[in-house]
Amino acid sequence: MNNTLVENVAVLDPEVSLIRGGPFYRAQLKTRLILPHQWNLGRRLIVAVAMGWIPLVLLTALFQPGAVVALLTDYRVASRILIAVPVLLLGQILMESKFRMIVSQVREDLIAPPDLSRFDGTVGWLIHLRDSMLPELAIAALVCLHIALSFSGKVGLAGPWAMEGAQTALGTHLSPAGWYYTVVSQLIYQFLVGLCLWKWVLWTLLVFKLSRIKLQLLVSHPDKHAGIGFLGMSTVAFAPVAFAVAAAVGATWRHEILYMGADLMSFKLPAILLLVLVLVIAVGPLLFFVPKLAPLRRKGILQYGSLAHLHSEEFYEKWILHRRDHEAELLSAPEISSLSDLASSFQHIEEMKPLPLDKGSLVAVALAVVIPMLPAILVQIPLKVVLKSLLAAMK
Repeated sequence: MNNTLVENVAVLDPEVSLIRGGPFYRAQLKTRLILPHQWNLGRRLIVAVAMGWIPLVLLTALFQPGAVVALLTDYRVASRILIAVPVLLLGQILMESKFRMIVSQVREDLIAPPDLSRFDGTVGWLIHLRDSMLPELAIAALVCLHIALSFSGKVGLAGPWAMEGAQTALGTHLSPAGWYYTVVSQLIYQFLVGLCLWKWVLWTLLVFKLSRIKLQLLVSHPDKHAGIGFLGMSTVAFAPVAFAVAAAVGATWRHEILYMGADLMSFKLPAILLLVLVLVIAVGPLLFFVPKLAPLRRKGILQYGSLAHLHSEEFYEKWILHRRDHEAELLSAPEISSLSDLASSFQHIEEMKPLPLDKGSLVAVALAVVIPMLPAILVQIPLKVVLKSLLAAMK
């Protein structure tokens, strides 16, 4: 690891950030959209909506006054600009909070002093990646390429506010609002998704490197994850990204059901695949610890089982075979407490899970995919039926 990177980490805030950095973040600092050590969410939300949505309304009112209502009621636009973009901006704050908290706890509890320099070197390398211009330029290029490649397919699905004139043999022509939505509004939404995914890649790299360090794991830890159960909090940080993507996908499916005669059940397999993909991305980094925790559990069962056997033997010898004349001392005997504590520790080991993830975190990410799909589902299935199914699934 580069020594310069390690030295740079040494002078950083102990709660280093994987989120606050990169060309896009620095641009926001220079334009004072973000102030140092603040997120200024309200200000950024106003600017994002002002850039992504208000010009659409103005351009439509100017060139196609009769299509303003169609724009205002186009859920595909609202889902991306008025719902997904604010959620993604809020998600950056959630990622920042969770990642800082976890990294601080890792340094305090899991890293032995001799390994701190190695961990700091890893963090320094990731900060260098975070601040590099190339990844964010690549994201912008990929978004532009995606918009260009999907342009012809999107035009046919565009609402009346986005089209200029009737469709001819040469195809449909976009209105000024349609062009703005394609070139600017979509770019804002897709770039923010790509940026959040890039930050998640940085987090995944950190977790992978952490899994390769010798950690101070305690097999009998009451969290039943050898003391790294708090890493499961990171999964929740991916929920806003999942919500933003599912909102856009659900809005497209809703449009196809309402206006193109599609059947809700035709989206069953894509919806399942989307949910599985999101869960794999969200939970994936934690899988790096399975090879560490699984053998640790097996070893702990043997070690604590042997200790429990010795202690139980002594207890049996003293209080079962030779308890005569000592019955009065039984309730205050230290062996009772120690045997109970040992049994509790052994139970923790037996119940230890090799994946540091709890059910609540998993449900939060799943709901982040399911809830944005409700507008599409409710087109054909009553709300009462949907709520019953959700409640049954959460039991």
